[in-house]
Amino acid sequence: MTSRDDLRLLPWAGPDGKPCYLSADDQGGYVSRLADHIEAYQLGMASQLLQYARQVLDDETEELEELQVLAAQLTSALRDVLRVATSRGRRPVTPGRP
Repeated sequence: MTSRDDLRLLPWAGPDGKPCYLSADDQGGYVSRLADHIEAYQLGMASQLLQYARQVLDDETEELEELQVLAAQLTSALRDVLRVATSRGRRPVTPGRP
């Protein structure tokens, strides 16, 4: 049986919202590369959303509804970024990889 330290947390959840894992031995495989690309996308989206949030918060005329949508988007982005951080904390970072 593979220990939890030998598994990579993937940047998506399973059907029941449970975490998905991949064997850390499969670093160059298709699923591993797909996970790398999704992580990079999630981090990029979080960065863009943070810039947008700063603009919205600087504008005093924003509607409550827009702030609620922004809060939901930020919550989702934070969940994704925390999953990436957790995953990367469990595996060594390779130079040149996201």
